Amino acid sequence: MPIYKIHHSTRYEYDRIIQESINEIKIFPVQSAEQEVVQQEVEITGNPEIQFFYDYWGNRTGVFNLLPPHRELVIDSHLIIRTSESGDLQINFISGFEDMEREWVDDLKMLELKTPEPIRSQDKILGINAELRKADDSVAVSVKSCSDYIFGHFGYVRGITNVETTVDEILEKKGGVCQDFAHLLLQLLRTMNIPSRYVSGYICPNREGLRGEGATHAWVEAWIPGSGWAGIDPTNGVWVTNTHVKLATGRHFADCSPVKGSFKGTAVQELSVLVSVDYEDGHHAKNLNHVDLSKEKPSDSPLYSPAGQQ
Repeated sequence: MPIYKIHHSTRYEYDRIIQESINEIKIFPVQSAEQEVVQQEVEITGNPEIQFFYDYWGNRTGVFNLLPPHRELVIDSHLIIRTSESGDLQINFISGFEDMEREWVDDLKMLELKTPEPIRSQDKILGINAELRKADDSVAVSVKSCSDYIFGHFGYVRGITNVETTVDEILEKKGGVCQDFAHLLLQLLRTMNIPSRYVSGYICPNREGLRGEGATHAWVEAWIPGSGWAGIDPTNGVWVTNTHVKLATGRHFADCSPVKGSFKGTAVQELSVLVSVDYEDGHHAKNLNHVDLSKEKPSDSPLYSPAGQQ
């Protein structure tokens, strides 16, 4: 049962003084049989009080308001987490689509999670699915085929996409990062009527060569009849095991953004995200990513700024 020490630091810097920075954070790992939070400390500039609640998708969410004037906001999470052995992974590779429909009939959330987004390039999605889907394939085989297709046909390229990049754009660029591949896989699976959800978290492979180490990561969970939710990582073409640490789930990235908020003022802001992972054998992985917020399109107001997966 491996133990990981993870430091996740989100830093906003402003070119002039701002105030009343209201933020929502989803940086609290899911407590489950697959992972146990041993310890977590969260430190925020100015030490504001954090109010907690569980959102629509069941994610533990913190909200805080930093009222005093400031030119910097830092959100630090220091986490120690233990994950279960990879051998605990049990996926039913036999169950079919008719089994799935019996399991989630009349479940409104599952109906949401199986409905694809309206996109311009849906014909391309249908074409990919027609190429991959065989009549006698089980649900699990179909999920793995879609993930393998993305892994084999799309390049892992940083800097060509952002948190607002659409599935249409990903299909055109033929590349991106983990959150792009997760969104594309969701579209493929939901077009097959497979309930699927976006997952945010970390990947801790320890020298295994998987993409995304030392950064926030994203993957997908698909509903497999007889197994329940099974995680699959299209960025690396693998089923999720004990190297993945889950923070939040939702329909898409916006439901799982680690940090998002707004402030009062007209400042230009710069965002940097640091993630480091320490392993039991002494190995250390670290990634510092600077996010160009000038490329991000606003969500609710011109002061909204998400911190995305890389």
